[in-house]
Amino acid sequence: QVQLVESGGGLVQPGGSLRLSCATSGFTFSNFLMSWYRQAPGKERELVARITATGGGTNYADSVKGRFTISRDNAKNTVYLQMNSLKPEDTAVYYCNAKSVWYDHWGQGTQVTVSS
Repeated sequence: QVQLVESGGGLVQPGGSLRLSCATSGFTFSNFLMSWYRQAPGKERELVARITATGGGTNYADSVKGRFTISRDNAKNTVYLQMNSLKPEDTAVYYCNAKSVWYDHWGQGTQVTVSS
């Protein structure tokens, strides 16, 4: 069965760093577009970062460009989000998403809190 399991969230001070991981199984990972989304309380879910199936292309929300880096390891069926220079406004639940023509899979989310 399809599984996407996020890890690496937690509490960090402003200016700190975290690395999120999304370990997947149950589907052909290398055929899927992988993305990280986040949702803060009272706000709509937003796309944070996206990476193509081959890893050859990426894009980022303007609010995180230059601070966050998405990457994938197709041999490990895992996608990562390196988050640097974190700000309080980055506080949210972060979700991993896998998308193909026919399918749309989601993880359960991991909490990231940036606070002093």
